[in-house]
Amino acid sequence: MITTFEPAEPVAAPAFTPERTQSILEHASRAVGLDHAGAQLLRHHTNAVYRLVSAPVVVKIDRPCQGRSPVDVVALVRWLQARQVPVVGLAPVRQPMEIGGSAITFWRYLPQFREITAPDLAAPLSMLHSLRTRPPQWLPARHLAGTFTRIAQSIAASRILTSEDRALLRAERARLAARAAEISFVLPPGLIHGDAHHRNMLWDQATGRGVLCDWESAAYGHPEWDLVTLEVHCRRFAHPAAEYEKFCHAYGFDIRTWPGYSWLRDLRELRMITTNAYKSAPDTPCAREVLRRIAALRAGIPSRWNIL
Repeated sequence: MITTFEPAEPVAAPAFTPERTQSILEHASRAVGLDHAGAQLLRHHTNAVYRLVSAPVVVKIDRPCQGRSPVDVVALVRWLQARQVPVVGLAPVRQPMEIGGSAITFWRYLPQFREITAPDLAAPLSMLHSLRTRPPQWLPARHLAGTFTRIAQSIAASRILTSEDRALLRAERARLAARAAEISFVLPPGLIHGDAHHRNMLWDQATGRGVLCDWESAAYGHPEWDLVTLEVHCRRFAHPAAEYEKFCHAYGFDIRTWPGYSWLRDLRELRMITTNAYKSAPDTPCAREVLRRIAALRAGIPSRWNIL
């Protein structure tokens, strides 16, 4: 049975701006002997990602969290590398570090010459899901219960939601929670990526294969979560349907044929909507996209999403 929890109180949205992360980048780079001058901002939403021009290094700055992050990403990646799971390599500097509540990690820069497609993820995810030994560290082990909790926290803490939006999202959470005990998973539980999709993989030109990245959501859980995450991304972000079919063939399982698919699909989409509602500042393109998704949910209309 999956037990779900409401947060005791809303979680305050931390300040996470390019001005703040630029300052963190400067201090972190100096601490490991790297030059941050001219660094290129690649992404600033879930986290901040900078590419250094002085070295083939990417610096990743996570959003501030209350307390220590549940995943020691550096230790996990080193453990996965020892087991031949294809992952983006760490830069050879002392890490991780923490500045102002943000975890900072340094990664090998991989220039990209081709787009990642769904079939590229099949072999790495299959290797990950087939691991039967646990890393020598604690990882979240109650993944679905944690998902319901995080959804509730994000709804409470969002700065862009109206009272009607909150009511709708809470009702959808309650609907899904009421059915949680009925869901029977069929794949062996184990280590999951937690956020497996195209943008969390890069192409490694030297090895001629895709390598997984962004391990902050790693957990012990049901592989079905990773599979439905990719399915949602393929469908909602208009990737060619044939690519997902090829992924299913290569991986050896089509999540859409599993009886619990529609429930897990709706839960995954709700998590994506509410997480982005929490992370988005008012009156921004990200906020407008989240509100558009909520409007489609309210109307019961299938819609394409724009990537955030």
